[in-house]
Amino acid sequence: MSDLKGKVAVVTGASKGIGAGIAKSFAAAGASVVVNYASSKEGADRVVKEITASGGKAIAVQGDVAKAADVKRLFAETRKNFGKLDVLVNNAGIYNFAPLESVSESEFHRQFNTNVLGPILTTQEALNHFGNSGGSVINISSVASVSSMPTTVVYSATKSALDSITRVLSNELAAKKIRVNTIAPGGVETEGTHTAGVIGSDLEKQMIAGTPLGRLGQPNDIAQVAVFLASEDSGWLTGERITAAGGYR
Repeated sequence: MSDLKGKVAVVTGASKGIGAGIAKSFAAAGASVVVNYASSKEGADRVVKEITASGGKAIAVQGDVAKAADVKRLFAETRKNFGKLDVLVNNAGIYNFAPLESVSESEFHRQFNTNVLGPILTTQEALNHFGNSGGSVINISSVASVSSMPTTVVYSATKSALDSITRVLSNELAAKKIRVNTIAPGGVETEGTHTAGVIGSDLEKQMIAGTPLGRLGQPNDIAQVAVFLASEDSGWLTGERITAAGGYR
């Protein structure tokens, strides 16, 4: 495993699913982790408890990434507790799949506020906290950003925008020694996919059938890629989009 000893990481949307997996894997690799959550305090506290029970360092900080005041408080708490920032993972995201006829103005803005504005605000504030040695920003996109799956018009658009944000900021922030990369997961079994009814559905069967490695991903599959991108092992990578989907395209 790549070494994150001595690093401090903020992981947004880390109370469950992929974010929780990344937070726990970062801590196992030696990082101090800020577990951000919007509403699930219980879930975030559970992630922190699991990390600290294993000898790691972590705190939970509430904050809506689409609100600038919350974002400032998130990073202020990070500095107060750990003194610095080395890694930002923009994982917080929401989705609602629906046919075009059902798309509403409010739903468009709800998804874009979290999935697009959120990473812009968090990365903007992170600039005030990364040190002279720079840092690593990891954006969690999706294979949906380049797919044409029906009923995902808004969600896919948000993830395409996030891919563009990665490319632009990798160039814009390089002089500050800040690397910006994207991970694009395929189907991943999480609390969210269970709640949405994906697990056990025909959609799950279709995703598995289209995945050469023959299964849905697990949060840890994505987390190990994130650990690599957060570490010095990936020091020559920026502006990259790594598809972590078991071969699904």
